[in-house]
Amino acid sequence: MAAGSCLLLLLLPWLVAASHSSPGCKIRITSKGLDLVKQEGLRFVEQELQNITMPDVHGKEGQFHYNISQVKVMDLQLAFSDLHFQPQQHLVFNISNASISLRFRRQLLYWFFYDIGSINASADGVHIHTVLQLAKDEAGRLKISNMTCNASIARMHAGFSGTLRTVYEFLSTFIITGMRFLLSQQICPSLEHASLVLLNSVLDTVPVRNYVDEHIGIDYSLLRDPAISTDTLDLDFKGMFFPRARKNQELENHAVEPVIKETERMVYVAFSEYFFDSAMHSYFQAGVLAIELQGEKVPKDLEVLLRATFFGTIFMQSPAVDAPLRLVLQVSAPPRCIIKPSGTSVSVSAFLNISLVPPGRPAIQLSSMAMLFSLQAPLKTLLQLTIMPIINERTKKGVQIPLPEGMDFTKEVVTNHAGFLTVGADLHFSKGLREVIEKYRPAPTTPTYPSSWPAEPSMDPHQL
Repeated sequence: MAAGSCLLLLLLPWLVAASHSSPGCKIRITSKGLDLVKQEGLRFVEQELQNITMPDVHGKEGQFHYNISQVKVMDLQLAFSDLHFQPQQHLVFNISNASISLRFRRQLLYWFFYDIGSINASADGVHIHTVLQLAKDEAGRLKISNMTCNASIARMHAGFSGTLRTVYEFLSTFIITGMRFLLSQQICPSLEHASLVLLNSVLDTVPVRNYVDEHIGIDYSLLRDPAISTDTLDLDFKGMFFPRARKNQELENHAVEPVIKETERMVYVAFSEYFFDSAMHSYFQAGVLAIELQGEKVPKDLEVLLRATFFGTIFMQSPAVDAPLRLVLQVSAPPRCIIKPSGTSVSVSAFLNISLVPPGRPAIQLSSMAMLFSLQAPLKTLLQLTIMPIINERTKKGVQIPLPEGMDFTKEVVTNHAGFLTVGADLHFSKGLREVIEKYRPAPTTPTYPSSWPAEPSMDPHQL
């Protein structure tokens, strides 16, 4: 037993490390970013509450028959609201002391007297408390996995008019009590649908495992559930590129795990060396890190440099010194990214073939060599002018941030650290939540509610 316990203690650090996969990309949303999300979310909540539909209210008190229908929300005043983080996996959204203005159709039959018209009502002291639980789903995407909601209305009153105003005031207790109950019962289901269905449809637009171009793809799946403190929400993404020809290929992550400590900006994104290494490794396996330049395609600065320095002796002895140059550069191993506080560099090894191609004559090979990035100046210049633009352009295209559609970065600031870099930025909504939701909302098959209402109600008391 003692030996087994000692073995377990020895293996425990290894087991903990194995269960915690290091992310290639990490995102932090701060309280400042949440404030911006709250503004957009509040507009969305207002729109959802304005679309509340309520069933008719009808009843009978002695010889009075009444029916309330076509209830419509006319206005909302959501003056006091709050959205904040709640450890460990929750967002809390509160609305306090709000008011909701309603208008509905009234029908009243008392003996032989019949009255029809509209009533304006107001629900005051509306309090809504919602808690959203965030989690990673099976696909590795952030989702709202659960929601709890409580809604209450402190008071409700209605303004009656018409010939039977006194009768309505007598019945107001029954009518207003029923309306208050029904309205409070409709708020939470409306917000639950808005969260678990509509907002999750926006989160579905976050890229998880997509193709970048015809050669590679990227895996932005979450490694674990979000970590939420009182001030921040941290998300750990796999952040790994893969060649499309080998979709299930895994590149082991031995890089330093990014650490985000800052909270001053709305959002921070950290990329480790693994993120960029996996991109270059995938492009290398796809065979695209090669280039051939001939004649006018050879940059003039490079051609002058080669002719005047490194290959000067060869050119002086060659009868075809004025013939066009042909450079063939082939990366021989996956490039490696090195991130330091002082800057970022890429280590590249390659084969270089240099030839002269006189018109109408066989090519004359001048040199064939293996080279590293740090070798002589002409070769370093060649890399900077040829292979590095390929790497930079393709990697830049692949560095898409895993944010929902319509949410963008502004005022980005890049900071280098040992083994990773961070991008601090502010958030900007280029599209509203409603616009994104409507874009991806499936077309309805059948109408849920009647498209029109009868112009005149029935005089039959049993149908009121």
